[in-house]
Amino acid sequence: MSPSRRRSQHLGALTLESGQVLDDLRVSWQSWGRLNEARDNAVLVLHALTGDSHVVGERGPGQPTPGWWPGLIGPGAPLDTDRYCVIAPAVLGGCGGTTGPSSPAPDGRPYGSSFPRITVRDQVRAEAMLADALGIHAFALVVGGSVGGMRALEWAVALPGRVRRCVVLAAGAAATADQIAWSVPQLHAIRLDPGFHGGDYYPGPGPRQGLAVARQIAHATYRSATELSLRFGRDEQEGEDPLRGGRYAVQSYLEHHGTKLVRRFDANSYLVLTEAMNSHDVGRGRGGVEAALRRITAELTVGVVSSDRLFTPADGEVVAGSPACRELATIDSPYGHDAFLVETEQVFGIVGRALASAPVPAANRPPRARVAEGSTDVGALGAVRPTPAAY
Repeated sequence: MSPSRRRSQHLGALTLESGQVLDDLRVSWQSWGRLNEARDNAVLVLHALTGDSHVVGERGPGQPTPGWWPGLIGPGAPLDTDRYCVIAPAVLGGCGGTTGPSSPAPDGRPYGSSFPRITVRDQVRAEAMLADALGIHAFALVVGGSVGGMRALEWAVALPGRVRRCVVLAAGAAATADQIAWSVPQLHAIRLDPGFHGGDYYPGPGPRQGLAVARQIAHATYRSATELSLRFGRDEQEGEDPLRGGRYAVQSYLEHHGTKLVRRFDANSYLVLTEAMNSHDVGRGRGGVEAALRRITAELTVGVVSSDRLFTPADGEVVAGSPACRELATIDSPYGHDAFLVETEQVFGIVGRALASAPVPAANRPPRARVAEGSTDVGALGAVRPTPAAY
């Protein structure tokens, strides 16, 4: 499979749930496979909090990390590119090419502190605008894990006619008090860093220490207590003595992950995306969660992780209470929340079962007419003229 390069498209104004308007929404994405003539073979893959559109593939220019779900997409893979056209957008508010706090505002300077507060619904609106621009009226499957699972669920609830199958992994119907509580010290760590400057730190380095601490707090919730105990116990970091100012091995592990994130992620985006996650509630304005879940017409598959302490199995069971749910699958793993990324064999089995009853899309054929850069070729889907998002 040839690598997919990142593409982006300006989609016009986006009115947010708050009533504020982003005047020039830009969405970045990657894609694999080819849209067929009927345009009914598209699959939408949605990334988690600090993920990006690079689902599979090696690191390279403009792509500092390898794909985060290796093996998911390609010929003969669970998302078989001989059958499906896979689209993976970068989320609104992030720093992966889609409009976010580090993007130029109308005055030409980075938004910084002026970037508006957004919600999961706003992020889905942006993704729907991209789908409209690509001429995709319905997805054969929408799949996501963690915060990506929140967006997948919002797609199924808000746009039931545009989703035929939906896989929600390690996510819930609404952010819980426990999840919000864990995020509060992360937000404070960033905002109290002297380098934050109220969010207007560009082009400076920004609150690097605060972001690193935020990631350390978050990463502790992504893994289970059992795994941390078995993996590290009370071991000292090699060559260091905690009684003499040295570190424990688990401390070094968390600091390593904090440093890794600082190298590739924007602190303002971390704030914006975390607050969007905290606002997640599919039942808001829809008569509550139970009523919202009854709106789903897609075939729903829910996957929970047995050891997840951030999005607990009970959170997933609420989603599985939808009349549309056809499977509640448990990913048996000691790795905690991150198992939706680690346990690929189990996760890909869930995706495969979700697609098993899907009608085989029309055979992939070259489009009747090609536009500059290709209309249904994944190399340039953005050449299709945008139309208003049906949300």
